[in-house]
Amino acid sequence: MKNSIINSIANLDQFGKKVIRLGIVVVFFWIGALKFFTYEADGIVPFVANSPFMSFFYTHPSPEYKKHMNKEGELIAANHQWNTENNTYGFSKGLGVFLVTLAIFVALYKVAPIPSMIASLLIGVVTLGTLSFLITTPESWVPHLTDSDWGFPYLSGRGRLVIKDLVILGGAIITMSDTARVYLSRQKNK
Repeated sequence: MKNSIINSIANLDQFGKKVIRLGIVVVFFWIGALKFFTYEADGIVPFVANSPFMSFFYTHPSPEYKKHMNKEGELIAANHQWNTENNTYGFSKGLGVFLVTLAIFVALYKVAPIPSMIASLLIGVVTLGTLSFLITTPESWVPHLTDSDWGFPYLSGRGRLVIKDLVILGGAIITMSDTARVYLSRQKNK
């Protein structure tokens, strides 16, 4: 009985790959769609503004953004206007289109394996970019206010949001590899 349970668990890898693919599709589609909403665009400002790879998308990158931050659920008209002029919302919408497109291609791996494989590769690149925020974004770490626990290794809410991309990176590698197998199997059967 024990071996039969362990054997069943050992054979869950294919189901796990499907769950990973579904998870990547849902996360990238959902978060990509949210990039069209003000609160989500406002939320990524510290990451983009501090990134040496992305700050050029903004008219006024770091540190000016700190004076114009809206909290989640808050809409201060003057901050919104500044973010409009900063290209915060334009960049966020472009990123949203990109993320939704990647999600769709990852989902279509059986129909379009090569574009799906490339989409998985790009998701890996995106996650590496996101992980770079741990180095470039001061808001990724608990600030030094009054507590003795601050800085590294104390992840802030933003830092905890970023670190999960290690798992997505592994998932992107799995979906890329799995899609390559689908493609090679079709080529072999032609």
